[in-house]
Amino acid sequence: MDRTEFGSFLRARREALRPEDVGLTPGPRRRALGLRREEVAQLAAMSVDYYARLEQGRGPQPSPSMLTVIARVLRLTLDERDHLYRLAGHAPPDRLSGTTHVVPGLQRVLDRINDTPAFILSDLGETLSQNTCAESLFGDPTTRTGRDRYAAHRWFTHPETEQVVYPEGDRARQSRALVAQLRIARGRRGPRSEAAGLIRSLQRSSPEFARIWALQEVARRFEDHETLIHPELGAITFDCQALFTEDQSQTLVVLTVAPRSADAAKLELLGAFADIGSEVGGRGHSEPVSVLLR
Repeated sequence: MDRTEFGSFLRARREALRPEDVGLTPGPRRRALGLRREEVAQLAAMSVDYYARLEQGRGPQPSPSMLTVIARVLRLTLDERDHLYRLAGHAPPDRLSGTTHVVPGLQRVLDRINDTPAFILSDLGETLSQNTCAESLFGDPTTRTGRDRYAAHRWFTHPETEQVVYPEGDRARQSRALVAQLRIARGRRGPRSEAAGLIRSLQRSSPEFARIWALQEVARRFEDHETLIHPELGAITFDCQALFTEDQSQTLVVLTVAPRSADAAKLELLGAFADIGSEVGGRGHSEPVSVLLR
């Protein structure tokens, strides 16, 4: 690890950002050039002391997962992210096999959405970033590990906890939607990719998945309307808008409700949960991809 260059690079990228670039509101008496260290630490869910030591060239070697978080918070491009990895003494992730690096343009849009659920998904159905309102609805994505990071894996291997978010009559459609989306990811990433490994695993563990996979269905679209069941607020009907990157490897999904409706009142309550940082009902859903695909 080149600690001196690593710290200098972090500092330069931090100072190049403004609070509004990351969805923060600048205070009236702001003297700091760019973001403050404590703001970066807060966004990255790390201690201020830890981040300060990294910038000062005296911190421990960050893990690849920590570098992913830092790259997202500092809105790094892929080239900048790869440079960050090399300075930290790690090999950059393989771009061809998919990446969890959030496209900065999508993240900037997400930063400005505060009053309704919104999240960014990979083509494998992994939640890469989400706002606090989405977290109140779906849970904390950091609780998922291994292939449980992927919506399709959880949907078919843990149906008793994952499928309850949908009305019973809509679950068969959702099963087919997730498989059709996964087929596109498999075609895009190739036979030796994580997508292919996920499919082989599901074919062994889920007869339902194997049956639907044999249908050879392919689709990449989102429902215009979705009804989701919250454990305390009940059914909420959302309108769904999806914004894809040019290569369609990542998607920003925004859920809205009709104004002055009963669903709007429920969304206000959901926003209150977000304000106090609560996980309502202990649902623990961490990957919102298991909703909305068709």
